[in-house]
Parts: sequence; C-alpha cells; structure tokens
Amino acid sequence: MELLKDKVAVVTGGAQGLGLAIATLFAAHGARIVLADLNIDAAESEAAALDGSAQRCDVTDEDQVESLVRTTAERFGSVDIMINNAGITRDKTMAKMSAADFRTVIDVHLYGAWLGTRAAAAIMRDQGSGSIVNMSSISGKVGMFGQTNYSAAKAGMVGLTKAAAKEVASRGVRVNAIQPGLIRTAMTEAMPQHAWDAKLAEIPLRRAGEPSEVASAALFLASDLSSYITGVVLEVAGGRHI
Repeated sequence: MELLKDKVAVVTGGAQGLGLAIATLFAAHGARIVLADLNIDAAESEAAALDGSAQRCDVTDEDQVESLVRTTAERFGSVDIMINNAGITRDKTMAKMSAADFRTVIDVHLYGAWLGTRAAAAIMRDQGSGSIVNMSSISGKVGMFGQTNYSAAKAGMVGLTKAAAKEVASRGVRVNAIQPGLIRTAMTEAMPQHAWDAKLAEIPLRRAGEPSEVASAALFLASDLSSYITGVVLEVAGGRHI
C-alpha cells in the first residue's frame, strides 16, 4: 500500500541520518522526493538512489529556502509534504558556550523551521492541502545538560508548530512535530558507553530507537492516516520522560 502515491515531499537535512531515513520510507510509499542539504554531493547521490532530486539549501537563508520550495512546486506541480529536519549541535555548558554557538543552533533549527514552514504553507494554502512536519526533540521537552541552545531551539519548534497549525488549518494544511528521543545513529553511537547506558536506563522500553521508527512516525503525520490531526507533538522516545 503506497500511502504517499504521487505526493511531492521536501526533506531538509535529507542527505543523511533521520532525514534520509524519512525520505527513503516516503519514496517506498510512492512519494517524489526532493532532498535539500548543504552537502549537495551527498544529497545528489542519495536522491539518485531514490529516483528523486536534490537541491543545495542553507535553511538559515530566506532566499534559498523560498527558492527550494518554489522550484519544487514549479517542477512537480505541488508541494504536498515539508519535513523541516535540518539540524546541528554545538553542545557545551553555558559557562563554555559562545554566543555564536547559541545563535547558530537557534538559527538552523528554529529560524530554519520557521522559514520552511512559512514557504511551504504559502504553496499549500493555495492548493488547499499539505502536511508540514517539524523535527523537534525530546530535549525540547525536558532540557538537556550542555544543550541550552539545542533545547531552547527544539522547544521553540513546538510553539512554532502549534501557532502555525492554527494559522493554516482552515486552508486544509496541517502542521505537526516529532520529538525523537535516543535514536541509534552514527552520532549517538559515538557517545561514551557510560553516557549511553545512563540514557538507556531512562527508557521504559529499555532500548534505543531506530531511524526507521522515526520515519514511520513522519509517514503517519505526512499521510492521510493523520488527516484529522494538527498541532500535535508526537514523541518517539520509548516512553522516556513520560
């Protein structure tokens, strides 16, 4: 069953990690994929494997984000799904974190998601339908040591999601967010064993999540299976911090 047959999906930060997992599952369900990433070589390589396309995009650049969405709409005739996934980390305690590292993380996650939401919503309002999914984090729910920048950005994405959902719902556009917890990726598996074990101990399901499980949540929110759901935050965290 192809839940996204003939839908057009844009995924920022789509050349690797969770973004690529989401794009891969969407493609398997019939979506036409546009991978947006700063690493255009990786994006083009992965897009080719998905029979999709790629575009270099700095999500903190208003012109580039608007070009990404506009170009997608012109090429494919619509933008049905927007996944605002691009992100970075600059972890340090407040005492050691520079103002630049704080602002950079806020800009990529929160400002980038706002630019993507705004650009996609403009197209979706006119076509009378669409689904926007913002990739927040469980860090935006509870706050994590050494992540005042990341936690603030991810919490802000929740407020953005809820406010935007109210603004565009009457035009058939839905806006939701996902908060992944401990997901098994190259970045998390590089953590020291003691840190990994401490986080694992907080999870009732007693295991880390897989990128495919986050992708499945995104598929649900992007598809008509969630047609009466907007403005929600879906935790994919194994029960951590409930």
